[in-house]
Amino acid sequence: MAVTLAKPDIAARCQAVRAKSEALATPLASQEGIIHTLPDLLRPAAAGVPLGELAGRVVDVSGLCVTVAGLAAFTAVGDHIRIRTLDGRDILAEIIAFRQKQALAMSYEAIEGIGAGCPVFFALYGKGQRQQAPSAGLAVNESWIGRVVDPMGTPLDGKGALLPSSHRQKRRAIPPNAAERARLGPRIDLGIKAMNLFTTCREGQRLGLFAGSGVGKSTLMGMLARETACDVAVISLVGERGREVREFLEDDLGPEGLAKSVLVIATSDSSALMRREAAYSAMAVAEYFRDQGKSVLFLMDSVTRFCQALREIGLSAGEVPATRGYPPSVFATLPRLLERAGPGTPQGERDAGQMTAIFSVLVEGDDQNEPVADTVRGILDGHIVLERAIAESGRYPAMNILRSLSRAVPGCNSEQENALTTQARRILAQWEDVRDLVRLGAYKPGNDVETDQAVQIGPQLERFLTQKKTERVSLEESFAGLAGILLAEESYDEERAL
Repeated sequence: MAVTLAKPDIAARCQAVRAKSEALATPLASQEGIIHTLPDLLRPAAAGVPLGELAGRVVDVSGLCVTVAGLAAFTAVGDHIRIRTLDGRDILAEIIAFRQKQALAMSYEAIEGIGAGCPVFFALYGKGQRQQAPSAGLAVNESWIGRVVDPMGTPLDGKGALLPSSHRQKRRAIPPNAAERARLGPRIDLGIKAMNLFTTCREGQRLGLFAGSGVGKSTLMGMLARETACDVAVISLVGERGREVREFLEDDLGPEGLAKSVLVIATSDSSALMRREAAYSAMAVAEYFRDQGKSVLFLMDSVTRFCQALREIGLSAGEVPATRGYPPSVFATLPRLLERAGPGTPQGERDAGQMTAIFSVLVEGDDQNEPVADTVRGILDGHIVLERAIAESGRYPAMNILRSLSRAVPGCNSEQENALTTQARRILAQWEDVRDLVRLGAYKPGNDVETDQAVQIGPQLERFLTQKKTERVSLEESFAGLAGILLAEESYDEERAL
């Protein structure tokens, strides 16, 4: 083990630069009309200077794990280290466990070129500086809006560097205090008829979007990012196919949606650590804007791939697989991530911001009761189920109205609106029961009034719930359209009875 300390004159110069910069108050104009002062721009560089560097070495490489000696007394789980490969490249890695005073690390990149004896370096910071180290958080600011970044905060869109910031948002923040965080806000317009009517959402609510592959989940999330009435949308694409990223940006999200969004992306070929950090980093970005008092929409696609990344990390660290191959730490980590979404905590006289979150779950084999889906459903405030059979019938969004619900509906809709949605659910349930009989010609009208009504109105409701991905329907328009169908049929029945 070797420790290299920073030269005193360099540290002194950094301290002097920081002192001089704090005395200056000249505002600097930057992109997007954001005003920054010179201290704001220089403080991150001064605060990020380490006290020295600790050196260790690789003693073993097995699977995805690298065993490092010489760092155990100064490092902790979650610390970032640099591994110098045999061809001279530096690879970023993270310590995930310790075993017999040796650190187990996983790389953020491919491990090719790492061999026994390769040097390992860890930047040493003081206790006060450790939380301000570059690896401890993200330098988030307003310039991130409209940008596409990786989990480390590196731009991926070719639009240049992000503006520096003295503030670092923690990736692994704890959820707000349950007794102090604000209550849910007013209902939020999602712009999608089926969701506005049958899973009406309030600001700060968390919903799960459960769907198999190829059922229209990504398209629906693009619609939500474009059409939802929010200040900022933060989108986390975890393990997405690389080919589909540009398609999502240009076709599903579009320029209008991108203009108010921040995207954090880790494609399927990324390491397990990068896929995990895509969720943590996006949540940190959303928390930053929520703490500014904004209404934030957080979209994550998908929780399943996040859990698969956690499974790879846990098994590499030596955990024992439990439910369907997932180690216990996966189900302990999920609530710590999901509970961070929701209402914020009031900041003095300023009202708390709201983070409305929709987490997609890629159900394996369309099994809605598989472990990840079942756990997420129990944590969130409602769920939306997309079904393959509905998508194959040509109705989009392929939302199963009868299996989807929002736990906040009774408190945000009026009595008349709740009566309309309840009646529509009852009609759709009866139509589902007799649909096959009608198609076979085995149904005889006149035996039951409610069933006759379902046969008459059910197809109209299904046509009404169909929506193009370029179409936006407000909350008011959604309820007005539903009332038009149901009340018109009631008037017709009354006239026929007379």
